[in-house]
Amino acid sequence: MRKLLFFIPFALFIGLSMFLFSGLFSDPRQHGSALVQRQLPQFQLPDLMQPEKRWTADELKGEPYFLNVWGTWCPTCNAELAFLTQLRQQGVRIVGLYYVQPLDAAFGETFDLKALQQDVQQKLAEQGDPYQFNLLDEHRTLIFDLGVSGAPETFLVDADGVIRAHHVGDINPQNWSALAEAYQQLVRK
Repeated sequence: MRKLLFFIPFALFIGLSMFLFSGLFSDPRQHGSALVQRQLPQFQLPDLMQPEKRWTADELKGEPYFLNVWGTWCPTCNAELAFLTQLRQQGVRIVGLYYVQPLDAAFGETFDLKALQQDVQQKLAEQGDPYQFNLLDEHRTLIFDLGVSGAPETFLVDADGVIRAHHVGDINPQNWSALAEAYQQLVRK
């Protein structure tokens, strides 16, 4: 009986060690998304630059596209703009989902659409504009529905509005090939 009591903590230690050791070799950007193979959540969001125009998930159907979650405040998002702009010039359809950072009214912060539009226009003029248009998710409803943990994150959506892939982090020449293959398969359908 005493031997059994000795082996229980030892077995727990070995199990925990194996779990932690496996984490050393995993890629944190390669994680499953519960939304892959499911319809893009329903939404009705304004266009960032033309707020009177509202977009829905159904209006985006018809051809595959990337839904890129980004913000001007995000250095990694800014770094990927030039490469995404090259992709757009090659005919890749990219829709932006602007991630508005939370504001704190206690510190006098208020949402200023005009200032945001100017900031976005300036950033896209400097870095390149890869977007067909940008959705404005001021209250982060679609962002929460998608389970976004930060920016940038990109979703590959097929012509029927089904999410086919989810990429966490920037899209760059090193990781583009896997996404390009998935996108081209959807375009050829």
